[in-house]
Amino acid sequence: MRTVLSEDFLKSVNEALSRANRDTAAAYPGESASRQPVHTVYGGAHLFKADTAARLGSLARRALEQFAPDAATLSRATGMFDAGDAGEASSQKSSASLAETVYARVAEKLRREPVEDFRIDFEDGYGNRPDAEEDSHAEAAAAEVARGLSEGTLPPFIGIRIKPFTEELGARSFRTLDIFLSTLVERAGGSLPPNFVVTLPKITAPAQVEALAEVFDEVEPRLGLGAGSLKFELMIETTQSIINSRGEISLPLLLRAARGRCTAAHFGTYDYTAACQITAAHQHMLHPACDFAKHMMQVAFSGTGVWLSDGATNIMPVAPHRAAEGERLSPEQIEENLRSVHRAWRVHFSHVRHSLTNGFYQGWDLHPAQLPTRYSAVYSFFLESLDAASERLRNFVEKAAKATLVGDVFDDAATGQGLLNYFLRATNCGAITEDEATRLSGLTPAELRSGSYVKILKSRAGAGAAAE
Repeated sequence: MRTVLSEDFLKSVNEALSRANRDTAAAYPGESASRQPVHTVYGGAHLFKADTAARLGSLARRALEQFAPDAATLSRATGMFDAGDAGEASSQKSSASLAETVYARVAEKLRREPVEDFRIDFEDGYGNRPDAEEDSHAEAAAAEVARGLSEGTLPPFIGIRIKPFTEELGARSFRTLDIFLSTLVERAGGSLPPNFVVTLPKITAPAQVEALAEVFDEVEPRLGLGAGSLKFELMIETTQSIINSRGEISLPLLLRAARGRCTAAHFGTYDYTAACQITAAHQHMLHPACDFAKHMMQVAFSGTGVWLSDGATNIMPVAPHRAAEGERLSPEQIEENLRSVHRAWRVHFSHVRHSLTNGFYQGWDLHPAQLPTRYSAVYSFFLESLDAASERLRNFVEKAAKATLVGDVFDDAATGQGLLNYFLRATNCGAITEDEATRLSGLTPAELRSGSYVKILKSRAGAGAAAE
């Protein structure tokens, strides 16, 4: 058989390809199989206590009991089945039955683990205060985190948001971070809470990200922490964090400046829309400007292992009337309270569903009464498509690497990983149990926890070969 390419030439080409493939694999290691929280709750640093998560859960349960005492009320209040993709699921399971399931699991979640991630805020939720006051709050908040770690009252994920590294606030931000970390490590016996992270807001240049990485490089050995122990997340809320003055896409440059310490990128809805000159009446999560920025985040960070988080709904589910001591609200006031909270719930629910539909599985919550709608939106999103996803993954895995047609949807290998990710996210957030996931998907618990469709196929292929 005649060929014209020499071995030396092919060796040279393959060596260049190998280098490029290794570089690409290093830059894009794939999505993390670790649990990602479905939300981050923010609260001012001056208010944080070791039992804050439990207190927020109590307030969230009270809101659910008062304004949605049953599944039907919660379903109507949120518009749970107004979403366009609910029709197919309703043909498999009645809306009422699904609503009952969602309600029961939301109520259980609010009892068991009401807050998944909490960010102690020294920025917008805290404001600018005298230096001595912020010093005191940084030390006190760190002591409360250490106490919560000792008493087992912290949420699974926790961290702080510092001030931006601007000319005016940079020095203050560094000092707060230093006081907080030094106090926390000392009070916690030389350790950090699991999943501890620092949030850097209002980034306008990669140098700001690099500065935080350098601070961590300096802090870790001084506090006796292992190299790489400190992680941070980026706030994407300025136009410069999307495209810089040279016309370059900034997001990959920010990630490179993090030097492996970046775990997540959070979108800041209101700062970003303000920077785009959008008026207050139209600053919300559904604005097309937000979708553009978030799609840029998806393209830039896909495959890097960086988690993405959407922003917050700033319409709070707060009742306008409160009864004075010894008095009762009138029927009209009670009804107005109900309407007000339900309106806010519906907005929040629609925002969370929009995020989920567009591939953002985490967002911010600013008020304890938003927790019922956060979990309602997340749980209904996963439960609505549970039957179809179960059938597709079960059939796909059974046929191993062969593509399969289930109904009118053709699955390929990438879809297999996507279906596996669906079950991982659904179990991590509590929408379904691990027993349900394994029973419905046909996977073993070990296969599910592996987080890798490729590993599952290789394992099953090896088992099949051995059997032959």
